[in-house]
Amino acid sequence: MPTYPVIHKETKEKKELSMTMVEYDTWRKENPEWDKDWQAGHAKSISEVGDWRNKVPGDLQTKINRIRDTNPGSNIRGF
Repeated sequence: MPTYPVIHKETKEKKELSMTMVEYDTWRKENPEWDKDWQAGHAKSISEVGDWRNKVPGDLQTKINRIRDTNPGSNIRGF
């Protein structure tokens, strides 16, 4: 889930919110005294690391290969 660094406009208190973009948009409208902490950088998200080709399900790879092999001259490539 993304995190959003925010800062209180008057007190300069800082905190990091962890919520969806929709929740964050609602929170910002309900808390106008807070703003994005631009010095903290951009919103961060925890995600998987690695080559996406290694995460292709085997059955998808099989289907892609079958389509490629049954369509000579096709531009379809396997992973």
